[in-house]
Amino acid sequence: MKLVFAYSLFALIATVANIGSQELAVRIYEGPWSLALSILVGTGVGLLVKYWLDKKYIFRFKSASLYHESRVFVLYTIVGVGTTLVFWGFELLFHFLFETRALRYLGGVIGLAIGYFLKYRFDKRFVFVTGN
Repeated sequence: MKLVFAYSLFALIATVANIGSQELAVRIYEGPWSLALSILVGTGVGLLVKYWLDKKYIFRFKSASLYHESRVFVLYTIVGVGTTLVFWGFELLFHFLFETRALRYLGGVIGLAIGYFLKYRFDKRFVFVTGN
């Protein structure tokens, strides 16, 4: 139960970092590519925050070298591509259905929640394993 709470808390932290950095990005740049840019910025920030929290506190994973760390991060990112598509799909669906920033973010939060649930299972099985 402690693990579920910790993972949920870290998913919430990464979600706030993601959505917060998206909001910051659209406040800084409101041009024709602002939606795509904000989603990419949020995805990058969320990825870095979630990777660090998962590695350190959920899986208590220690890499053997910089090469090993890089390899694990790349694998973590690759595994996250599918879950990221879920997140983007929900956020963009809500954007086009409701055409408001608040509901777009709600779609993003829903997509992130589903994605993080799936991501834990993939990370446990494929990413943060001994001998990786």
